[in-house]
Amino acid sequence: MEIENLPNHLGLILDGNRRWAKVRNLPVWMGHKKGAEKLEEVLNWCLEAGIKQISVYILSTENIQNRPKFEIKKIFQLLYEYLKRWERGEFKVIERYKVKIRVIGNLKLLPKKLRELIRKLIKKTSNYKERFLNLLIAYGAKFEILQAVKKLIRKVKEKKVEEINLEKYLMIKEPVDLIIRTGGYSRLSNFLVLQAAYAEIWVTKTLWPDFSKEEFYKALKWYSSLKRNFGK
Repeated sequence: MEIENLPNHLGLILDGNRRWAKVRNLPVWMGHKKGAEKLEEVLNWCLEAGIKQISVYILSTENIQNRPKFEIKKIFQLLYEYLKRWERGEFKVIERYKVKIRVIGNLKLLPKKLRELIRKLIKKTSNYKERFLNLLIAYGAKFEILQAVKKLIRKVKEKKVEEINLEKYLMIKEPVDLIIRTGGYSRLSNFLVLQAAYAEIWVTKTLWPDFSKEEFYKALKWYSSLKRNFGK
């Protein structure tokens, strides 16, 4: 299905894994596993549609701080399992569409084994320039902005800055055009706050593991129909 006006940069807020498991009387980690399977499916739709850049909100700094340790440990295990598949080339769309993978967040909060795998995956895709996939893991916009401010202050002290431009020091510099959020909540939840300043936001009550291709294209059609004024 062709869409005339695709978002150049799509943000995905994956919400509803735990609720999906709860309504089925399944352990929480089963919801996260189903969500990981759905992510591969949706990424395939995005790349198939022709979207150039995708930012996926996988795990926030608040999640790591506030959720039960056993749940976070299981999420780390699932991340390792799926990213290992990608590193081995088993998720074929990465090579097919020449997707450069970037992992954004406070990676110091992740297990060493997972950090090492992430480095390998980033290196493996470093020469790809066709598409970009940003995986936001241990991420929070407040953390990103704070790091950008620190870099900017350091540059100012070193007298290496000609103009004050905070956006230049963000981990993701490109503005987000469209955000799709599943699970029914209409909020950003500390996701790319500056990059999403003029983003269109499409919310569905569908829980992430149940998100369908029909809904995906419905969101793209909705975006395509909009006239974006950017404050004009």
